[in-house]
Amino acid sequence: MSKYPNLALFAGTGAGLVVMTVLAINFADRNIAPIPDNNPTVALVIPGGGADEAPAGGLIVGAAAASDGSGGTYGLGRPALPEEIAAWDLDVMPDGTGLPEGSGDVWTGEEVFAEKCAACHGDFAEGTGNWPKLAGGWDTLADKDPVKTVGSYWPYLSTVWDYIHRSMPFGAAQTLEVDEVYAMVAYILYSNDLVDEDFTLTHENFLEVEMPNADGFIVDDRAETEYPMWRTEPCMENCKDSVEITMRATVLDVTPAEEGSAEEAFETDAAIVNEDQPEAVEEAAMEESASEDTGAEALDPELVAAGENVFKKCRACHQVGEGAKHRTGPSLNGIVGHPAGAAEGFKYSRDMQAAGEDGLVWTEEELTAFLAKPKAYMSGTKMTFAGLRKEDDLAAVIEYLKSFPED
Repeated sequence: MSKYPNLALFAGTGAGLVVMTVLAINFADRNIAPIPDNNPTVALVIPGGGADEAPAGGLIVGAAAASDGSGGTYGLGRPALPEEIAAWDLDVMPDGTGLPEGSGDVWTGEEVFAEKCAACHGDFAEGTGNWPKLAGGWDTLADKDPVKTVGSYWPYLSTVWDYIHRSMPFGAAQTLEVDEVYAMVAYILYSNDLVDEDFTLTHENFLEVEMPNADGFIVDDRAETEYPMWRTEPCMENCKDSVEITMRATVLDVTPAEEGSAEEAFETDAAIVNEDQPEAVEEAAMEESASEDTGAEALDPELVAAGENVFKKCRACHQVGEGAKHRTGPSLNGIVGHPAGAAEGFKYSRDMQAAGEDGLVWTEEELTAFLAKPKAYMSGTKMTFAGLRKEDDLAAVIEYLKSFPED
């Protein structure tokens, strides 16, 4: 037989709850750890109790009130202090509400980012492995697989600040100083080519930063526009006059063709699927023709292949090949032998522009020196990549870049 009383009869009453709570506290007091004399007793707040016995809002810290079985309220604790609420109240709203005073510049942000974030997000916010990309992704939101980054997708800068402040770095959340958060946000903006390298983000100019996709969202009005349509009596038969096949899923092979028309169906499907895309054969032929026209056959194919692999480190910011566009960095088509800082439509750093005006040309030798240590070669460059350490990687990536002529 148990040495503790059977409390089943008390379970549905306020008195029963108090008895069980007090027993639990006494058990802890005797068998787990001593409770200091000045530590308040905890008890349960019974909803609906007298307003004069507990403050509105539920949980408090204080001594448990005695009960005479009349349904009184039992206080739990005390009202939270303003500083205790402030410790949890971290959110920053799009209009700047909740944003603390502070500031941070791009280059301080680069240092903090390299130390605390680059292991997951890459040296220049390009992402590593399955960790998310924070930069790039321009003009991809309409693609089948869009790249959603701070620059391409996020509508509010407050989301960036709030998330970093609340949850980063991974495994050490809320260890960053306020100024460090400002600096890292400034660096992420710079990595997305939204601010210049001399930019300093503060609580005063925070709302002046324009996010490219701020107008890319709509108000969710489905409750008014769509829900009523779904809450009607469903049609169970003869719901449409006719049913027609408008496209065949030939790739998945799930739409059977009519007998005797398989070849005809395939041709139709191919035209539909590739309506807005060049034919693979035609694209390959164009690449082959371009290769012949530019003399790319003289390149070392093995070195080009190795360079393509090395170039994966660059793809977050640079594009090459047909249709290449400027991203965080300029398109690199025709870069070998091209004057520095001269790609049309790209905003270079002041130092890079000055070097180009002074006659710097990207010969293989100059590119090798630059890619080995970009910051040492040109301190004011916008490129935050640390550099390629291996000579073989340098030779391979330059050979790869040589295979792409200027547009």
